[in-house]
Amino acid sequence: MTEKIRIQGKQIVDGVVPISGAKNAALPLLAATLLSSEKIVLRNVPPLQDVRTMLSLLDDIGVRFHLKSDSPYASTVELQADTVNDFRASYDIVKRMRASILVLGPLLARFGECYVSLPGGCAIGVRPVDLHLQGMEALGATVSLKDGYIHATSSKGLKGTEFEFPQPTVTGTENMMMAAVLADGKTILKNAAREPEIVDLAKCLNKMGARITGHGSATIEIDGVTRLHSADHAVVPDRIEAGTYAIAAGITHGRVDLKGGNFRELLPGFIEKMTEAGLIFTDIENGLRVESAEKISPVDLETAPFPGYPTDLQAQSMALLCIASGTSNIYEHIWENRFMHVAELARMGANIKVTGTHACIYGVDQLLGAPVYATDLRASFSLVLAALAAEGTTVLDRVYHLDRGYCKIEKKFAECSVKIERFK
Repeated sequence: MTEKIRIQGKQIVDGVVPISGAKNAALPLLAATLLSSEKIVLRNVPPLQDVRTMLSLLDDIGVRFHLKSDSPYASTVELQADTVNDFRASYDIVKRMRASILVLGPLLARFGECYVSLPGGCAIGVRPVDLHLQGMEALGATVSLKDGYIHATSSKGLKGTEFEFPQPTVTGTENMMMAAVLADGKTILKNAAREPEIVDLAKCLNKMGARITGHGSATIEIDGVTRLHSADHAVVPDRIEAGTYAIAAGITHGRVDLKGGNFRELLPGFIEKMTEAGLIFTDIENGLRVESAEKISPVDLETAPFPGYPTDLQAQSMALLCIASGTSNIYEHIWENRFMHVAELARMGANIKVTGTHACIYGVDQLLGAPVYATDLRASFSLVLAALAAEGTTVLDRVYHLDRGYCKIEKKFAECSVKIERFK
């Protein structure tokens, strides 16, 4: 029996939220430990289901690790890939999480061969791995697909290359970076993704002895080295978690102090649009205070690669705009199937019309509690947000999606005077 969450509506978020390390930074950093035989220490690792899945995958491959809890919201992981004895990332683990594809580049670069199952994860779009495979082939690897597995080999070692992505891809850029750090010669990645999580990975790889420049821009240059060594690195704060709790303050007309990082730098496109919607952002020590205007104003927004509006905050933003005083428009340009939460919001009284990748949101005076279910990770929290603003009680089913990417939401909400109840 899956767990559910019960949320009483009309609760006001008011308190301090410590923002955990970013899931989308921690996963590639964990994969990067395969590139060295020496100990890598990762701090501020969020205790999430996706992190546990990646650790299970690394353990299956033969990586030794020790996990220590530093707080309810952060862990330190010591990893050493000096006993890797299997170059296969099995379907049983990979099917649970698409980010498992991130072991492809490190395994290929260091060991010259790998078998990686085609990945699974949230059903929010096709999310092809073609660009990953094209990138590996550009580095000189031989790649084939058989029985649902990617088989990649580089018997003569990877060679530096110049590769231009047809469109920016975060995991594709990360995989290419990790493969190229041990390649012979210089690699130039053009039209690379610019997200903060990529910058964080590059910083860690450079601590390990890599020679990467240009991270954070559309052109990344990597001068290959023969080996990488030990390093100690703290995971960047989770900008998506920060944005989600900022919306929680807005939709409940409350106030929240987001602690743990420079969120203006991490969320420029989001803050610009949410300011337009009526959220008020004030700098505080090591964080950002978020308050709400009396009314939420309608806005038009388009998801885009960083520094634009994050697709991972689209569903949460839609929940907020459901109670705006007018009509808003959202254009989803990243994933073609990321409006599955619309039907569940409609069950709560939202008035939304979807045409392809465009959603028109007609603001309503009041949302109503209802039984709903999560369709993917970010959609699950959009329903939590809507429930907080609704009249009556909402029960959210399939909360395992929520646990993949958000750390201990009951505890964090409790610190903001909000009670939500988990049950089976």
